[in-house]
Amino acid sequence: MMSEFIPLLNFFSRWLLFGAVAWKAYKTRDKGWALLAAALFIGALDIENYILSPLGITIPQPAYDVASKVPDFYIALLTIWGALHLRYEKTNFNHVIYLAILLVASYVWLFLLAINFFGNNFTVKALFPSLLLGGSLIYVSYVLWNHVVSRRLLDRLFPVGLGIVGLLNLTYPFGRPVVWYSNMAFFLAAIGRLLAAVGAFTFVFYPLSEPMRRPESPPLTPGSYLARDRKEIQKILPEFFENDIIAVTRLSPAEIVGKFTPASMVFWITKAKEGQVSDSPKVIAISPTKLGILQDLIVREIERGYRTVYVDAFEYLVIEVGFQVAFKFLLSVRDFVLSKGGTLVLVANPEALKEQEWKLVLREFTPLKSLKKAEKNQRE
Repeated sequence: MMSEFIPLLNFFSRWLLFGAVAWKAYKTRDKGWALLAAALFIGALDIENYILSPLGITIPQPAYDVASKVPDFYIALLTIWGALHLRYEKTNFNHVIYLAILLVASYVWLFLLAINFFGNNFTVKALFPSLLLGGSLIYVSYVLWNHVVSRRLLDRLFPVGLGIVGLLNLTYPFGRPVVWYSNMAFFLAAIGRLLAAVGAFTFVFYPLSEPMRRPESPPLTPGSYLARDRKEIQKILPEFFENDIIAVTRLSPAEIVGKFTPASMVFWITKAKEGQVSDSPKVIAISPTKLGILQDLIVREIERGYRTVYVDAFEYLVIEVGFQVAFKFLLSVRDFVLSKGGTLVLVANPEALKEQEWKLVLREFTPLKSLKKAEKNQRE
């Protein structure tokens, strides 16, 4: 009875999981969800004897050795690609190179299987595709847990279930020939997919809505301003850091606490970590080399309602990526902020820049001191 139940549970859990993610892709028109839905669709049609045999379908063994591994590669590559889009909302050049390398390696492995290069050694034949598939599911589980789903328990079942299936796939080349282990693993994989399907269904159809922020008035006249340090801002604008702002900073998470409001959005520019590192305020670590991703994240937060951006990491960005790249990023963010009637305050020291570079900064940003002097003269 159990031997008949496990394939059916696997079969229906695969389709339920695909259906939830496909609906999410349809509703959001998001590339990441579309790629993940494609991967799960292939997974629902997966070529496995333990699924096909109860359905009365058989494939000759030589063809089965190749055909059963093709879906693993397709699913893994689509899953990784989709997870990258869910995490970064785009794929950059490095991502494309990594995916291309995996694609070529997959082609070579299938060719070796087709010419029976590995003989009858099941473990070796299944090793690379299973490790790649398992690794991809673990990676998308990590992305969903840390960057996508809420902390609600039912939502968490989505990444947990996929993680279980990923871990089991890592053991597949070694455990599949062992009858007692393979039966247990197939059952656990079915349970993992069922948990993922329940979590995905809850996440997609009963989401915890994140309220849009109401646009707040900037603490000073909309525009782009320049200060020498944080103390100068606090002296001229005592209430500046009491507002909910977007901060691009070199301050560490320990230093950030108490310096920004709990509702502020802080991007910590560092090579040490990546991803969210704290909640109140929300702090996301991001590499100085990923300015395109950082710009997209800032734009998204501005569209949610933030109207003030504070940047004190400019000099560090200049060191890491060069003045032209850093300044181009800064101006792009500034222009978008201004288009929304917001304010950007830059902290920069002339001693850290070349004379010509400092002149360019002064051309685009108004010194806070001169602004306050002008306002004072107008009042008098």
